Amino acid sequence: MKRTTVVRILLGWQLAISPLFAADDNEHQHAHGAGEAQLQDNRQVVHFPEQLRAHTLANMRHHLLTLQQIQEALAKGWFDKASEIAEQRLGLTSLKLHGAQEVAQYMPEGMQRIGTEMHKAASRFAIEAQDASATGEIRPALEALSRVTRQCVVCHSAYRFQ
Repeated sequence: MKRTTVVRILLGWQLAISPLFAADDNEHQHAHGAGEAQLQDNRQVVHFPEQLRAHTLANMRHHLLTLQQIQEALAKGWFDKASEIAEQRLGLTSLKLHGAQEVAQYMPEGMQRIGTEMHKAASRFAIEAQDASATGEIRPALEALSRVTRQCVVCHSAYRFQ
């Protein structure tokens, strides 16, 4: 597959998922007159010990960086590299690295399920990226990557740290 085709697919993918990141009109109430938006945050508050909270937030920033590096690797046609990054940093292989067992005890059950599904989705993406390396067909990998980011969106929409 040509690099320009891969880049077009990635740009289309980003446009397709961008509505997922847009603010839901039901979550915002706008002040009249002043023109300032007042946000109503209905997400469930999750309480972690401070040190673990800081560690978890750093992990989430690392996950975001990893997603950017995966997209960059895909754009360059480095499917095996994208696969390796995904599995080692986000996939099921990464659970010990992130201290998932220690963190899970403080998470609500729903948050645990979403996190587990994100790691599983990353491992499934890693397989699809390897397949893309062999076949040149990137669409299944992009679909799999969107399922990873969907879990991030779902979790961040439902939960917040206090």
